[in-house]
Amino acid sequence: MDDEFAKLNRRINPPRVIVDNGACGHATFIQVDSVNKHEILLEIVQVLSDLNLNVTKAYISSDAGWFMDVFYVTDNRGKKITDEETRGYIQKTLETKVYILNSMKSSANLIPSKDHTSTTIELTGNDRPGLLSELSAVLADMGCNVINAEIWTHNARAATVIHITDRSTGHTIEDPDRLSTIKELLFNVMKGDSDFKTPSARMFVSTSRETHTGRRLHQMLLADRDFERHNDKCSMEPHVTVLDCSDRDYTVVTIRCLDRPKLLFDTVCCLTDMEYVVFHGTVITGRLEAYQEYYIRHVDGFPISSEAEQQRVMECLEAAIERRTTQGVELEVITEDRFGVLSEITRIIRENGLSIKRAEIRRNGGKANDRFIVSDVMGNGVVDPKTMEMVQKEIGGLGEEEGCGVKVEGNNSSLLLSTKLPKEKHETRTSFSFGNLFKGRNFHNFNKLIKSCS
Repeated sequence: MDDEFAKLNRRINPPRVIVDNGACGHATFIQVDSVNKHEILLEIVQVLSDLNLNVTKAYISSDAGWFMDVFYVTDNRGKKITDEETRGYIQKTLETKVYILNSMKSSANLIPSKDHTSTTIELTGNDRPGLLSELSAVLADMGCNVINAEIWTHNARAATVIHITDRSTGHTIEDPDRLSTIKELLFNVMKGDSDFKTPSARMFVSTSRETHTGRRLHQMLLADRDFERHNDKCSMEPHVTVLDCSDRDYTVVTIRCLDRPKLLFDTVCCLTDMEYVVFHGTVITGRLEAYQEYYIRHVDGFPISSEAEQQRVMECLEAAIERRTTQGVELEVITEDRFGVLSEITRIIRENGLSIKRAEIRRNGGKANDRFIVSDVMGNGVVDPKTMEMVQKEIGGLGEEEGCGVKVEGNNSSLLLSTKLPKEKHETRTSFSFGNLFKGRNFHNFNKLIKSCS
């Protein structure tokens, strides 16, 4: 009977989304009204994040079975969304997302793949220099084409979600023996020299579903307990407090940290995956700093009841904020999409003594668009400019198409240079093979894992 009443309520009160430029002088106003459902806030914030919208202010309220949120958003340039077609797309996307979520009996963080043409690999393990280079080399050697991937590192741990296809067919890999070999090789790479004192590597392979990558990476690192600190805090870390609000039967969470894109998604994602519900919230961003305040309860309806639980929420929120704030130099590579190019790029980065702290790998329209955050092997975010120039020059030698380039940003926020990859260097380009990856390098761990599968 309750289920039928819920259906009727949704039918009478469909979700309503307003996108308006007249309500605020410097941001686009978005209001979402809907019947409330668990995780609806995360779904909306996820849509805004995926559309690369920056939330400058937000007001959240979801009491008494009704959900009403207000967001003030800007584009990547800090401007209003002036294009009418884009505003219409935002409105339609939010209405569709909320309607689908309300129609589902239960929400899930796994999204069915549209065409099931790729295989999804999830890996967690100890972080170390050259990790992505080794992973991409294994995949290239096994005839796997990387079409999309993302890797995060935090607190000496690494998590990555990789979407691959078969090089020969361009579709998902279905041969169980081949999948088993790929899994064993990748697992051994992630395991490395791990001893019994450190968490073991974990791996999951799916051919039928794909995840929302950002949320899945948060979940993987949370499960890997990357929030457990091994070093002392520094002044740049976020400040999180968790306090009782006994008169209203809530727990109050406040966050102060440097503002950045996708910050709201990261904090709401963390609370949701820890099974807390945000009933009321305020988000305010200044020129550099962001302030967030949430009134929360556990999904069972009770506020946080112990100091240990309060401490864990604080640590997990701090970790969620830090995962996307890695200090380093940003390297963006746009080149022709061809088999093995990721392995070549990451090999060059590794051989120049740099460590990849975060990466986004994208393939679209015949182009490879890859972004890396790199540091030196000691984790220092400021890298010798001569090293970056060498990396840029060597990666530039891989390209042959117009519109390709390498851009370096960072090193005290300075733009070093932007270069078009020259066509003429294609003829003298050094050929790449799996064996060349380890030329002159003592990768004894990698040799052991190859032998184990031979």
